[in-house]
Amino acid sequence: MAKIEEILALEQIEKDIFRGIATETLLPRTFGGQVAGQALVSAVRTVDPGFEVHSLHGYFLRPGNPTMQIVYLVDRIRDGRSFCTRRVTAVQDGKAIFTMSASFHVDERGIEHQDTMPRVPMPEDLPDPDLVDDPTVHWARIEWAEWEFRFVPREQMDTSSRWASQQQVWFRSRETLPDDPVFHVCTLAYMSDMTLLGSASVAHPDEKVQGASLDHAMWFMRPFRADDWLLYDQTSPSAGFGRALTQGRIFDRNGNMVAAVVQEGLTRYLRES
Repeated sequence: MAKIEEILALEQIEKDIFRGIATETLLPRTFGGQVAGQALVSAVRTVDPGFEVHSLHGYFLRPGNPTMQIVYLVDRIRDGRSFCTRRVTAVQDGKAIFTMSASFHVDERGIEHQDTMPRVPMPEDLPDPDLVDDPTVHWARIEWAEWEFRFVPREQMDTSSRWASQQQVWFRSRETLPDDPVFHVCTLAYMSDMTLLGSASVAHPDEKVQGASLDHAMWFMRPFRADDWLLYDQTSPSAGFGRALTQGRIFDRNGNMVAAVVQEGLTRYLRES
């Protein structure tokens, strides 16, 4: 498996045109987080360093071929004094497979508040995934070997009857990453697609479904490091008609909310062959 530094090290082949590597995967299609992370890197490369990404909104249009490189075309939609916007189209074999809008903002001061992090055990108090008898946990451990996961057992979660389906996961890079804060933001965009759609299946453990990300929106709120433990507090408020809505809040271990994610994914029943 490629390291995240290799995945996010895009080649610039022309002004506002970049190319990302293909990576080994167990998935039949390119991992959505890879496309989102690489697309964000391409947008960042066209923005003045005084602007920081604060949100992205992406649509997965076609399955990506994991054996092919991806070309990213960046449109400079707007450059303002406080905000700037980029649109990125990811292309394989002449066809768009993903499109993203990313918004950037200069550092400004305003009101501040945040939700309190749920009460959960710390990651070092949870069992190693290799010791957990759960196929989903083992699959994640193999597919994303560069990342460390700690799934919070349901009996240790702060649950509510108001939430239809819920999952909590601690995660981080196993290796120390570069200090560049922008690198950590792009890395979290990559990581944010991990396990999120699985929160919809928690309420349906015996159902076999075909899963795929359809769209993905993300907001970055506070500084963080992706090689420090982050809590991904995930819920799926609704599922139906072959799709599921999932959402996640990401906290650092000190309780700071650093990002939020909303995703709709395909969750239709597997068709009989």
